[in-house]
Amino acid sequence: MSADTSPGAAIRRTNPDTIAPPIGKYSHLSEVPANSRLVFIAGQVGKNPAGELASDSYGQTRETLKNVAALLASLDAGPAQIVRLLTFVNGAENLPGFYAARDEVFAEWFPDGVYPGHSLAVVAGLADPRLTIELEGWAAIPC
Repeated sequence: MSADTSPGAAIRRTNPDTIAPPIGKYSHLSEVPANSRLVFIAGQVGKNPAGELASDSYGQTRETLKNVAALLASLDAGPAQIVRLLTFVNGAENLPGFYAARDEVFAEWFPDGVYPGHSLAVVAGLADPRLTIELEGWAAIPC
């Protein structure tokens, strides 16, 4: 079983040996301690603060994750407080750009290779047809 054992870790992430290992960059379980407040991150897309949309899946993914980090920073938190993510990718053709950008950012955010829960759904469309991804999340911030 792998777990986040960093000092003062607010969230315990585990992959029990009783089931197959994750097939991607996620943990099967994320346990939030009682002394945390839950924060729900609404669906974020690849627009910069000026409202300009990145041109491709890779750029939109990077900008989306930058937005998530900015939202967490506004609460004096960071990626270590992410409990779970849910990503919607608009069409399978956008998966390679998503994976490339996600892998780069996750290497920075989770250098120990212990990831939050993360589900991915390939969808037929998003609110704006120019969008390639939308990502929402849950975070636990120590009180």
